[in-house]
Amino acid sequence: MEILDYGFMQRALLASLMVGLVAPAVGIFLVQRRLSLLGDGLGHVALTGVAVGVLTSTAPVGTALIAAVLGAVLIELVRARGRTSGDVALAVLFYGGIAGGVVLLSLAPRGQATNLDAYLFGAITTTSTDDVATFAVITAIVVTVVWLLGQRLYAVSDDEEYARAVGLPVLALNTVLAALVAATVVLSMRVVGLLLISALMIVPSAIAQLLARSFRQALVLACGLGLVVSVSGTAVSYYTSTPSGGTIVLLAIALFLLVTAAVTLRDVTGHRRHRRRAVIHAAHPHDHGDDCGHPAVLHGDHVDYDHDGHLHAPHPTDAGVHYDEHGRHDITESPAGRSGT
Repeated sequence: MEILDYGFMQRALLASLMVGLVAPAVGIFLVQRRLSLLGDGLGHVALTGVAVGVLTSTAPVGTALIAAVLGAVLIELVRARGRTSGDVALAVLFYGGIAGGVVLLSLAPRGQATNLDAYLFGAITTTSTDDVATFAVITAIVVTVVWLLGQRLYAVSDDEEYARAVGLPVLALNTVLAALVAATVVLSMRVVGLLLISALMIVPSAIAQLLARSFRQALVLACGLGLVVSVSGTAVSYYTSTPSGGTIVLLAIALFLLVTAAVTLRDVTGHRRHRRRAVIHAAHPHDHGDDCGHPAVLHGDHVDYDHDGHLHAPHPTDAGVHYDEHGRHDITESPAGRSGT
């Protein structure tokens, strides 16, 4: 394939593979906790870290990781120990991260902030060999922690009060999850950008929850979907000369809309079938026939069955035979000689 002939695309595809695997693996816990915007908040804090790296002429990936992890720990401590609600703390994180990044970048010498768009919106083709190595380390750490603590993280994400009651270290686990989100944000910023990373964490997870029957199944499916949209978006962006981050997110959203429509149609159709069968069963659960014990009554051009004084007429349907009630029958003649009313 032509796309594999270039070193920068090989590195880009490797980065997209790692991001596609890790982002949904962490994001599904955020969906479970209804904290879908936490990735956005930490992305803005990572922007401050990028600005520090630009200002000090050091590696922006390292400074962004430090800033994002510190921000993640801080927000969990504020949410757990303070009187500030989670959404207010998240809003403060949003605005503080943006403000810090803007102020610090304004202090940088002219020309040093020219590559900022690559971190904000993604520029996967600029991924270097050192970036790939750093991403591989972050991926290994995140996957290992999710594998080791996945059940405990799910318990805390599903019901904090229950997790606390059974003795789980809720604050520590929430802090670990927030740190994983921070690491994922930094891992993904060159692929989809700091402003779009939350979408890659949340959208595949939301799709998986529509289709899966268990959390474990949803986790595996979300990672698979993340890999598909991430690698596909990278390939499409190469051939269409579009930004990788925006292309990946648009593919994920298109898949979400398609799956949502299909699931809705399935549920509506299934509900109608279930309701029709339930009505038929509730209206007349008994099937009439020659040996059913209920007399046959000639009624115009068809035969009714006298069931405890009620005339029931059979009508075939897709779901079986439906019996409509045609009224009461009060004639006491023999079954062969009487006629219905």
